[in-house]
Amino acid sequence: MNTAARYILLILGVVITIHYTLTLLHEPYGRAAKDFFSSPDVDPTSVPLEYYVPPDSESLIPGEDSESIIPGNTTARANAAFVILARNSDIDNTVRSIREMEERFNRRFGYPYVLLNEVEFTEEFKERVSVLTSAKMEFGLYRRSIDEDRAAKARADMVKDGIIYAGSVAYRNMCRFNSGFFFKHPLLLPYRWYWRIEPDVHFHCDMQYDPFVFMEQNKKVYGFTITMYEFEKTIPTLWGHVKEFMRLHPEHVAKDNAMDFQSGDGGETYNLCHFWSNFEIADMEFWRGAAYQDFFAYLEKQGGFYYERWGDAPVHSIAANIFASKEQVHFFDDIGYEHNPYTHCPRDEAVWRAGRCSCDRARSFDYDGYSCLSKWDRLVGERGR
Repeated sequence: MNTAARYILLILGVVITIHYTLTLLHEPYGRAAKDFFSSPDVDPTSVPLEYYVPPDSESLIPGEDSESIIPGNTTARANAAFVILARNSDIDNTVRSIREMEERFNRRFGYPYVLLNEVEFTEEFKERVSVLTSAKMEFGLYRRSIDEDRAAKARADMVKDGIIYAGSVAYRNMCRFNSGFFFKHPLLLPYRWYWRIEPDVHFHCDMQYDPFVFMEQNKKVYGFTITMYEFEKTIPTLWGHVKEFMRLHPEHVAKDNAMDFQSGDGGETYNLCHFWSNFEIADMEFWRGAAYQDFFAYLEKQGGFYYERWGDAPVHSIAANIFASKEQVHFFDDIGYEHNPYTHCPRDEAVWRAGRCSCDRARSFDYDGYSCLSKWDRLVGERGR
């Protein structure tokens, strides 16, 4: 070997040694090296790679012939549907939400939609949303019943206190229905899994796997993207009723649950943390089960959905954190989601690039002062695991 070749090998050895030393000892350099040498299609979140589908697959929807599958469809299917509660006046915002869901995920998976309203949807509404997808779309009604005089007085008191949605009957109807009835609706009884969508929300990233199948195969019951504090004046008596229910029904309290996420003193007080339920992917069999049915029936007797302003977000969150183990609750870090004014954006650059995300990672709500995600991190360890 001549002198020039020896020098080249020596220099190469020094460069490799420096590279590996910096990778191990210098965190920013290590992250940069990892991002450079990693494939953008590899998602480093907790969703295993086998759930992913080819990003260039135009459609993963089974063909009309049960024996034929459109090329590229190698994934399983869950018994699932999207659920949207909307009013006729929400038509433009509902169109935007469905269009983004189709573009980012459902054009390739073809899951059906169930849309519900307090009154009949107009023909214009049905036509505007139906043209957005080839997936099945059904429309239905939901109702309410309550002591209106008492509820009206409670609403007036909250308006004086400046509480958001304080005077809204429709908002309370929606919260109560979402808390205890939507999963019993005739149009949803055939399904097990649901993904809740609201008018005027945004999905910022391409979904390259099926979250329904991931949830089912990993025995999850509830998935979220944003968590925050509740406005205490809307639920002044709720936690007291929760504690009384747990005293009456200790058999429903799960082992290794996530109580510590919502209470720093073993359940004596509530820290107001909850999952923002305008986004949730969950198992309706969990809501239909004995623990949640007993819980909701107990809360319903207290009347707080109308006499205060209990939301489905704290009700669902408290139930998931008490009646399920913490391993059954999943943080979908890789789903970019926005409900004004808050956005969750994947923080890992490789995930953000692979999903062609339109959100700004620097403006993600995850560790805002009003976010509870740091508490979830402390409970389960590394983010989203």
